[in-house]
Amino acid sequence: MIDIVINGRKVKAKEGSTILDNARELRLEIPTLCHHDDLSPFGACRLCAVEVKVNGKWHIATSCNTVVEKGMEIKTDTDRVRESRKLAAELLYYKYSETETVREIAGKLGVDVYDEPGEEHDCILCGLCVRTCREIVGVSALTFLDRGPGRDLSEPKIDFNPAACIGCGSCAYVCPTGYVTMTSDDDKRMIWNKIFKMVPCDVCGRYFAPEDQLRYISRTTGVPFEKLTTCVSCR
Repeated sequence: MIDIVINGRKVKAKEGSTILDNARELRLEIPTLCHHDDLSPFGACRLCAVEVKVNGKWHIATSCNTVVEKGMEIKTDTDRVRESRKLAAELLYYKYSETETVREIAGKLGVDVYDEPGEEHDCILCGLCVRTCREIVGVSALTFLDRGPGRDLSEPKIDFNPAACIGCGSCAYVCPTGYVTMTSDDDKRMIWNKIFKMVPCDVCGRYFAPEDQLRYISRTTGVPFEKLTTCVSCR
């Protein structure tokens, strides 16, 4: 454990933990759109800004991916912090003004948002789906493509590899805006415009999981496929 100071309060922090981890331990409200406790930090939305004292000077840092250090001083609610968060929210709102999730958080951070509800579900490039697919599911069917040397790409985007996808739906579950959609119709599920065959439970007959997902679990765990065709409710 190391000593840090948050908002003038001296606290003990775990080595390797982030500012956001410790702020939430203290129940300090810090907004985020690209963060998830079970995923690696990304720092894309910039909404989690705080002030950190480094070499005697205060500067703005993203709390989700800034690891605490011994003696670090942090402020989570200053004029500079509020201004930085509002600016990040304004940039998101400017680009995705019809997406309700963006509109809600922008309004909370002081952005002048018009009254009509947003009906779009834009991809805000938070990277949650990519990290979930890679770090939790382990198949890496989604890739974040950014601009860079040798890349003929006008805008960053999420690239989908249908050959790797197992249809588990984790990306749809974690998406904050509803951009990633998943639909089911009896023995079929569609996600990222790919159709998956669903497997019925051996006991109750309810379709409960894509065949590709169960076969992936069978390959990675060594459990025979036939042992996986009973739903959770009937086990």
